[in-house]
Amino acid sequence: MIHRRGLLMAGLLAGAAPVARAQGRWPERPVRLIVGYPAGGPTDFAARILQEPLQQAWGQPLVIENRAGASQVIASEAVARAAPDGYTLFLAASTHTSNPAIHPRLPYDTLADFTPVVIIYSSPSVLFTGADQPYRTAQDVVEAARRQPGVAFASSGNGSSGHFALEMFRRKAGIEITHVAYRGAAPALQDVVGGRVPFTFSTLSGAVGLARQGKLRALAIAASHRVETLPDVSTLAEVGLEIPDTSPWYSIMGPARLPEPIVRRITADVQALLRRPDFARRIVEQGGVIEGAGPEEFAERIRREIAANIEVARAANIRIE
Repeated sequence: MIHRRGLLMAGLLAGAAPVARAQGRWPERPVRLIVGYPAGGPTDFAARILQEPLQQAWGQPLVIENRAGASQVIASEAVARAAPDGYTLFLAASTHTSNPAIHPRLPYDTLADFTPVVIIYSSPSVLFTGADQPYRTAQDVVEAARRQPGVAFASSGNGSSGHFALEMFRRKAGIEITHVAYRGAAPALQDVVGGRVPFTFSTLSGAVGLARQGKLRALAIAASHRVETLPDVSTLAEVGLEIPDTSPWYSIMGPARLPEPIVRRITADVQALLRRPDFARRIVEQGGVIEGAGPEEFAERIRREIAANIEVARAANIRIE
């Protein structure tokens, strides 16, 4: 079953959309959507699936601008400095909440310089092993780490969501591990598939293809609920190893002081898309979990995740110089 967090209020917000339209004629010209990662990646995918339907809803072009680099910091700074008129929006990934924990100096204030609008979807972190490995459960991993302290875990990079997940898992299970940081998810996953590293925490969206091909075995979901794509795989909480939800998410944000009617309009339009079965299916097939949380719930999630990430980063000495 798709877990649609945040959509319980969708009907009310949808009803508010006409009010927002009545309060202004936005948009009257093309809207720019800045993406902090290169074209072709999971964050860019979130932007591309929104592009056509939002253009139809708004009657204006939605221009996607990829400003890759520095784990989204370059794009974040551009949005923070943009005019809060609704014509510059941010397709923000969840590195928005991990960057304050690992970067000693950011050129913006993560809380004060942005307006949270709506979370589109998330993709849970999943504990994977290679298909040729003997492990079948998360508890097998814990027992292996106790037999062999320092067992290797791959991640897509220092400070990535997978890195945070494995550090939280290490602390919860009370085990010693060796973090092997790669430059991206693809090489990390290939080494797990090849048996060179036994374990990884990876986003489901990044690994779902290899899992479907039988090259990876999912051992546990590092999120609060099971997911439709892997219905038989338990969560870490179900086996007594619950960690904070590190699921990467993809959202729309804007500069600080984005007018409330525009915020409500965007939120209502995105939530309407998420209720469409054809649109939702495209997300689920890519390993996504429908979200839909609006501004207030989204803002609280940002605050909660920043605090949790700072705690983990300090304990594990995760920093980007």
